Amino acid sequence: MEFKTTDKNIDHRRVANLMKFFERKQKSIDITKNTNDYKAGDIVAWKLNNGLLHIGMVYNGASEDGTPLIVHNIGSGTKVADVLFQWEIIGHYRWFEQ
Repeated sequence: MEFKTTDKNIDHRRVANLMKFFERKQKSIDITKNTNDYKAGDIVAWKLNNGLLHIGMVYNGASEDGTPLIVHNIGSGTKVADVLFQWEIIGHYRWFEQ
């Protein structure tokens, strides 16, 4: 199957499946407001203000105040942004130990 463009809506429709996968693999870790608990490579899931689900990965960098940056795509291409605590965090996962 060949695609001419990417599906910009795929993110929110797959987040629940990804969350369940990580939970079944026992990769869930505590959701906190402590910036030190979020390490590069961690996966974070949010509930956006409009109720849609979203997912991203903690980047190896931080904002000026020390908040870990996130690599994510919210419909306008992949970006690195300071959004970790912008929405309600509903999942925090670590596939590899740091």
